[in-house]
Amino acid sequence: MPTIEELILRERDRQTHSINLIASENFVSDYVLRCMGTVFTNKYAEGYPGKRWYGGCEFTDQVEQHAIDLAKQLFKAEHANVQPHSGTQSNLAAYMALIKPGDKVLAFKLEHGGHLSHGAAFNASGKFYKFVHYGVRREDGRIDEDEYTRLLKENPDIKLVVTGASSYPRAIDFKRLAGIAREHGALFMADVAHISGLVAAGVHQSPVDVADMVTMSTHKTIRGPRGGMVVCSAKWASKLDRAVFPGGQGGPLVHIVAAKAAMLEEALRPDFVQYQKQVIANAKAMAKAFTDIDSRKYRVLTGGTDNHMVMVDISGTGKSGIEVENLLGEQKIYVNKNFIPYDPLPVTQTSGIRVGSPLLTTLGAKEADFVQVVQLIDKAVNGENVAGEVQKFMADLSSRR
Repeated sequence: MPTIEELILRERDRQTHSINLIASENFVSDYVLRCMGTVFTNKYAEGYPGKRWYGGCEFTDQVEQHAIDLAKQLFKAEHANVQPHSGTQSNLAAYMALIKPGDKVLAFKLEHGGHLSHGAAFNASGKFYKFVHYGVRREDGRIDEDEYTRLLKENPDIKLVVTGASSYPRAIDFKRLAGIAREHGALFMADVAHISGLVAAGVHQSPVDVADMVTMSTHKTIRGPRGGMVVCSAKWASKLDRAVFPGGQGGPLVHIVAAKAAMLEEALRPDFVQYQKQVIANAKAMAKAFTDIDSRKYRVLTGGTDNHMVMVDISGTGKSGIEVENLLGEQKIYVNKNFIPYDPLPVTQTSGIRVGSPLLTTLGAKEADFVQVVQLIDKAVNGENVAGEVQKFMADLSSRR
């Protein structure tokens, strides 16, 4: 068994020399990384600034209040809770604050792009609440607003609508969906785990002014530590805070809260907006590159993307999603297998892959680089050995920094 230090070095080497297209991953800055590895990991701090169950929290209070203030500023929100340990725990806290166990919720289908915390039967959300699900239209892969509206009409006891996705490549019209939910007497929640950075930068519509609560993870496009966060109106502040602590968590991870504060400082800089614009431009270039190679071999779902990810039906290659994921991984190109809407294959195989642009964009990649990456993917799928080209690509990218 290698030592932990050896494994850390091996993982750093893997990340440095591979092409990573996992849409839910990113590289944090050295500043964020340093904030995670601090003595704040030693501190127990159940409660909130000024209201702790332990002594010695004077500096912890300042760190957390700084993060709260920055989150409110960035998302133009009246209240923020920066303690959730993950996006899923952010969602569970929002449910606890907004509705009661057994209440009915309308959410996006997992197999069409939703998240397991949006009512999957094997998740706590599906065990404690009654979910009905809307999906996308078969003909174009876009959110089926007719089905969304019909389900609200057919289920007048729906208390909450959950929007947001983890594998949907198009912009979500939160204002329209919120308006329909309100017309049917339901509360409205937006999960922006994947697009939080795009929302923060103003390159995707923000749901903050139309949603009762907005949940997110902090380690994707917003480029922070692994964790979660929730913003909401002042009306829900007290219920949200009680739902996070003591409702679902004990002491916060103070070193992670410090890193979230560092992330938020960076997200308020002008260069962060430019980064998010480049993320979208690169994803669009990647979508076009797949289509240009062969639109039957690589069918880009919805015909393109509005955000940081591209969903690709790869059944035209004669391979399943897991086969392509493994084949590419062997040559240090990382993607993830993914359901496509109305997928005939099981979740362990899938007919699709999900690819994203955030991480390589953080390293400085531009549109032409993503075209080259797609060409490398196609070569590898065709059976060519591209390991050397991958290594050269990453070396060239690193030399620009």
